[in-house]
Amino acid sequence: MVEEPQRSATATRRVTLRALPIGEAIAVGVLAERMRVEPVQVIKQLMRGGVFASINQIIDFDTAAGVARVFGYAARKVEDSVSAAGGSVAEDESADLETRPAVVTVLGHVDHGKTTLLDAIRRTNVVAREAGGITQHIGAYQVVHNGTPVTFIDTPGHEAFTAMRARGAQVTDIAVLVVAADDGVMPQTVEAIDHIKAAEVPIIVAINKMDSPNADPERVRRQLSEHEFVVEKWGGDVIDVEVSAKAGDGIPDLLESIELVAEVAELKANPKRPGVGVVVEAELDRNRGVLARILVQTGTLRVGDHIVVGSTRGRVKALVNAEGKRTHNAGPSMPVEVLGLSELPGAGDRLVVVPDEKTARATVAERLRREDLNKARGATLEEMGARISSGQTKELRLILKTDVQGSIAAVRQALERLSTPETQIRIIHSGTGAVTESDVMLAVASDAIVIGFNVRPDQGAQRLADQDNVQIRRYDIIYRLTEDVEKALHGLLEPTIQDVTEGTAEVRAVFSLGRNRKSAGCYVTDGRLTRGARGRVIRDGETIFDGAIAGLRRFKDDVREVATGYECGVSLEGFNDFQEGDIIESHRQQRA
Repeated sequence: MVEEPQRSATATRRVTLRALPIGEAIAVGVLAERMRVEPVQVIKQLMRGGVFASINQIIDFDTAAGVARVFGYAARKVEDSVSAAGGSVAEDESADLETRPAVVTVLGHVDHGKTTLLDAIRRTNVVAREAGGITQHIGAYQVVHNGTPVTFIDTPGHEAFTAMRARGAQVTDIAVLVVAADDGVMPQTVEAIDHIKAAEVPIIVAINKMDSPNADPERVRRQLSEHEFVVEKWGGDVIDVEVSAKAGDGIPDLLESIELVAEVAELKANPKRPGVGVVVEAELDRNRGVLARILVQTGTLRVGDHIVVGSTRGRVKALVNAEGKRTHNAGPSMPVEVLGLSELPGAGDRLVVVPDEKTARATVAERLRREDLNKARGATLEEMGARISSGQTKELRLILKTDVQGSIAAVRQALERLSTPETQIRIIHSGTGAVTESDVMLAVASDAIVIGFNVRPDQGAQRLADQDNVQIRRYDIIYRLTEDVEKALHGLLEPTIQDVTEGTAEVRAVFSLGRNRKSAGCYVTDGRLTRGARGRVIRDGETIFDGAIAGLRRFKDDVREVATGYECGVSLEGFNDFQEGDIIESHRQQRA
């Protein structure tokens, strides 16, 4: 309860305002329900303040707080149960926290025995089901060691590991890097090392294939030290364990090491709260429909729960555990398959249990709005320069790709010379060859710039970079590269801006939404319209208005975008003078 004095014209009296927790944004209908008043009363109060909103429209915290006060509530801002940035779960009361199993991700070079190692741990034959013995999908399994469960995630390379981080999901507690004793550190191993460093999680090195006649673990340790991974035997802080997944040797030592690291980390969660989790992977099954493999992070997920996953929703129809058996509930760190979602979610999307379907609808609308307001923009060299200049950051993170190995050392040396005590240049990853999708995902997850020296991005990487607004800067002369980076460090680099048209729609009808508000009934003729983008109204070949697309609707639902060939309702911020035959162009500003 929050007490605040209010002064009337005749006397001073103390009025008790009831506390009302609200997030950064809330639907009008949900606000009315929480205050136990009719939605029309809330809408009227908003109109008195000059805000015209429907029952399903989202309003921000400040607007909601002003309305709440009129109805006797003091709004209190609360964070989501899952943070928007890191995917970390908000802490509960310490009394409710219980020790949870560690979540371990297994990474390494292809064919160095990651899945065989898990096979040895699980004592089941997973490899036989994989095409060519190489992992095709992410598998999440739980094993018990000394009475303590441990959850393992087997990924098809480090790209999936970073893809989840790029979407804000830090699911891993411990990373196990598998290196073959006969092959040593390979290019993909180096990439995995860089991705683990960027994730800042504890690491255990499993030196595998010790049964091979060519096994040389000391060479592996020496190679790891060259990448700043110094093992404990050499005076460092990285645990390394010699194993043979094929023979089963060293597996108990590896599990003991995992148990030790988990114990030091003091991993805890609250199983009594509603479930919160992360999508590890999802697929469309011909017989069962949308199938999402979820790792529960905290709370308990139950059959029948209403859930929101990313920007889709549903109700849990069934839960299937790692052994393929149906279960009624899943607690912290437990991997399960979830049936019941309406659409396919993406890897790294967060799952949250909500009270009912109405809340689920409102939460999806709220998330879509937030995605538009806080759309993750990949860092640009100009933006990073501005951040450094304003004191928001002291580090410029780069991913460097060159044409030949010899160029890496020269470019690294030239860039690192630019570091000062006040500002540091940190090269997160460097390698040869074209810029790949993996490089772009690492850039998104680490807020880094991709630098290509005498190389181009491949088609998939460029498409992903455009989608996630990641800047790929290409150079062929070192001094131009160092000149731009130096300017960025001093906040002097100016961006080049160009206008990009994303879609075109024709106005075929005009609808009234109430007092002085109108919506255009449109047919999208080309590209797509996106909520939050700029909307340009063209009449008789001339632009008569240019402003934000405030709303997009398909039938009664708010949507994020509408593609070619579909009809929709469009409302523009600050514009109501629509006429049939007008053209609306969705466009955005983009750095050249």
